[in-house]
Amino acid sequence: MKILAVCLGRPEILAGKKYKTGINKQPLNGAIMVDSEGLVGDAILNRKHHGGVDQAVYLEGSIDLDWWQAELGRDLPYGTFGENLVIDGLESAMLAAGDRLKIGEVILEITSARIPCATFAAKMGEPTFVKRYTHAARPGAYARVLQGGMIESGQAVQFTPWSGERVTVREMMATFGGRLSDPDRARYLAAPVHYKVKDAIRTGKM
Repeated sequence: MKILAVCLGRPEILAGKKYKTGINKQPLNGAIMVDSEGLVGDAILNRKHHGGVDQAVYLEGSIDLDWWQAELGRDLPYGTFGENLVIDGLESAMLAAGDRLKIGEVILEITSARIPCATFAAKMGEPTFVKRYTHAARPGAYARVLQGGMIESGQAVQFTPWSGERVTVREMMATFGGRLSDPDRARYLAAPVHYKVKDAIRTGKM
């Protein structure tokens, strides 16, 4: 696998909205620094729901984006889904919490699935896109930064799977906001999922 694009967002107001968002991302030329909060200079405006150490970097795989291009019948330039990284040869079905991606000196660890929101639907120009994205079960993934450094398109990506019981990003999307069985609760808590997911489980909200 390799990096096809590294994308950075700037604050913008979407058509029909009054608030600024950083979902509009554009591919970069050259390298950029990645630290514990993600790509340096990337616009993250709604800190309640976006950003933070456990969703510092948002990535999409080329296999899923190719599927979406065919499904939507239009080109999806890199950054369309608000992703920071596009990884060639990656599909969401292969990802689980704790999987690691090494890109040069940078080490990322998968934490959670991308849960679509109204801003995403507005970006796509389709009011029902939240439901459509969820039903497709091809979520992008968030990652924490275990080791920072410089990153740029063209770099090779080394994949190391989580060694414990797997909690896939597809499963996390499917169970979002729902109740887990006792065995699933134990499996989620044993994996390095997003801290907000663990908090929800411990407080009985999942």
